[in-house]
Amino acid sequence: MSILIKNSENLGDVYVEGNEIESVGKGASSKSRRKTDHVIDAKGKAVLPGLVNTHTHAAMTLLRGYGDDMLLHDWLTTKIWPAEEKLKPEHIYWGTRLAALEMIKSGTTCFNDMYFFMEETAKAVRDSGLRAVLGYGFLDLFKEEKREKEIKETETFVKFVEGFGLERVKAAVAPHAVYTVSKEGLEWCKEFADEKGLLLHIHLSETRKENEDCVDANGKRPVPYLDNIGFLGENVIAAHCVWVTKGEVRTLAERGVKVSHNPTSNMKLATGGVMPYKEMHEAGVVIGLGTDGAASNNNLDMFEEMKVAALLQKAHRWDPTVLPAGEAWQMATINGAKALGINTGEVKPGILADLILVDLHRPEMTPNHNLVSNLVYSASGSVVTHTICDGQLLMDERVVEGEDKILEKSERIAKELIGNS
Repeated sequence: MSILIKNSENLGDVYVEGNEIESVGKGASSKSRRKTDHVIDAKGKAVLPGLVNTHTHAAMTLLRGYGDDMLLHDWLTTKIWPAEEKLKPEHIYWGTRLAALEMIKSGTTCFNDMYFFMEETAKAVRDSGLRAVLGYGFLDLFKEEKREKEIKETETFVKFVEGFGLERVKAAVAPHAVYTVSKEGLEWCKEFADEKGLLLHIHLSETRKENEDCVDANGKRPVPYLDNIGFLGENVIAAHCVWVTKGEVRTLAERGVKVSHNPTSNMKLATGGVMPYKEMHEAGVVIGLGTDGAASNNNLDMFEEMKVAALLQKAHRWDPTVLPAGEAWQMATINGAKALGINTGEVKPGILADLILVDLHRPEMTPNHNLVSNLVYSASGSVVTHTICDGQLLMDERVVEGEDKILEKSERIAKELIGNS
């Protein structure tokens, strides 16, 4: 497909050929002389890179609003885990389709996911048109027999994605956390990911209890423990990293670990502490932004996540200069792309055509003294009018094909799941 975006307020014209941006600015208008499959008049709109969500459990959209305002342990043991025991492949497919619909309508074009029945997640991503990095949630619970099962599940899923034939769907290796995966399991995941050239996606130092339990079990906190067994490296993306010391921040930076900041989920679950953004940023850690699952957020709106991230850091540090709008925008775009190793996150020639259009003629976007400031502090995902991923138009003037069916099917599936949990 070829797409000509004309008359945007910030970039002029943008021409997309295939799945890449071919030209930006005045020169792009000459492309209209060619046969163009789709022309978008962007007058009154801004053309921007699609947002990158670096930590999700997409199918948990089915658990949105189920078990809110509870203590973390009670929430997990009485609500989430019992519901997850009832999950079937159909639940995962439609839960992910619902998540993908929400992301398309709020400007996210790429996400990094860890969950179960991931073949169904991959199918849902294929059918939605989004870009994703997907990992089967490896949990061996320190049992050898289960570890062998998880190894086979991971190998099977990676082979499935390799045979999928879609560049926009990539596999990752996803050991859940140090408190659910044995040393042997973590070492296998690291070796397998390195061998296959895959991303390693893990929850890390999310709670104080995680740190205390890791010290009791291994004599070290999670970051030094993982470093000691050779797990940390440039292909690791660590979600949360709330309870890390200055020394551990230096370790993450030295090893090239990427971090996914999930402020809304951390605040809602009251995990305590705040990710030390300033120290990480100054150390050179690449920090992306994530929503986590919809059961602990409760939406997938990355515009909201940018604002929450910025305000949390300012309030926590008593410093309004910490995490300014420009850095929050980078976290949601280019930093996320770097963390996932994907050639997107910017609008320039040669970059993958993952783009969104934002309506500037809205009350919350007026006046436009500073576009980035408005995007971070004023906007929500509802300002997005068009979403393009891999050169394909997924939303046109806020219309997504098949939306009604996805909503109806997801509602029914969710009620069946909760009714049986």
